[in-house]
Amino acid sequence: MISAKSLLAFLCATAIATAPVVAQDASDNLTATHEEDGKWLTADDVPTFKIEADGTVDWYTFSGFRRYNSECFVCHGPDGQGSSYAPALAKSVLLLDYYDFMGVVAGGKQEGNLVMPAFGDNKNVMCYLDDIYVYLKAMGAEAIPRGRPAKKAAKPASAGEAEDACMG
Repeated sequence: MISAKSLLAFLCATAIATAPVVAQDASDNLTATHEEDGKWLTADDVPTFKIEADGTVDWYTFSGFRRYNSECFVCHGPDGQGSSYAPALAKSVLLLDYYDFMGVVAGGKQEGNLVMPAFGDNKNVMCYLDDIYVYLKAMGAEAIPRGRPAKKAAKPASAGEAEDACMG
C-alpha cells in the first residue's frame, strides 16, 4: 500500500511535469551575457550559470545546489534527475519559461488529482529560487557533473544582504 506522503509527493511531481512548456532557444536560455553583483544573466535578464574553465561554479549555482538538496531533493531526486515520486527537473527547466517556473513553484498547480503544492510562503525556497533555477539549468545543460560542485566562487556581499533582507 502506498503511503499518503508518497502519493502526495508523486502527485506534486507529476504536476510540475505536466506544466505547460514554452520552447525557448536553448542558447538564449543558457548563455551568460552579463553579470550583476555576482549573479549571471542572459541577454533577456534571466538568471543563468557561469562555469569557469577550471570547473569553478558561480556562487548562485553552488547555493542552488545546497538549496535544491535541502528542499527539492526529497521529491525530485538527486541533481534534478527525478525519482519514483517526481519527474526530473534538470532537463525540463531548459524548456520551461523562467516566469512559468517561478509561478508554478510559488503558486503551486493542480490539474485533477495532480497537485504541486505552493511554496510561495516558504522562505527556504523563495529566497533562493533563482539559485535553484540556475543550478537546475547547469545540471540540465550538463555544464557541471552530478554531486556537490568541487569549486565555487566567493559569496558576493550582495548575496548576503539579499539573503538577510529576504529571510528577515
